[in-house]
Amino acid sequence: MLTIGDLSRRTGVKVPTIRYYEQMGLLDAAERSEGNQRRYGRAERERLSFIKHARDLGLAIGSIRELIELSSHPDQPCAQADRIAREQLAAVRQKIARLRRLEQELERISAHCDGAHQIRDCQVIQALANHDLCDGEH
Repeated sequence: MLTIGDLSRRTGVKVPTIRYYEQMGLLDAAERSEGNQRRYGRAERERLSFIKHARDLGLAIGSIRELIELSSHPDQPCAQADRIAREQLAAVRQKIARLRRLEQELERISAHCDGAHQIRDCQVIQALANHDLCDGEH
């Protein structure tokens, strides 16, 4: 059995986050020792690793909750899990597209400055003050 600190070190999940996942119902309430210390076994460590990996991939708590529920029915088709992964992939691609637009705009406005101008003539300051000077929506 692991203490919450041991579980934290083994999974890379901070102690307050472990407690939060318990409160959210993603992790079952831990067994307690006679001294009221939380104790975790292999199943809890595996569940926490699952949650951490899902969070690292950007999945929302609701999606993780759904995946945990799906995992408790191993003989069911995996269409719902596939749907969740595809939705997350679409969201990541949208974020990447937005970041590319941001990159292009920042590159455009910073290209006009060579550091020799005064602030009153600075393209960066002007573009930030007036969105109409931007090349597009970002």
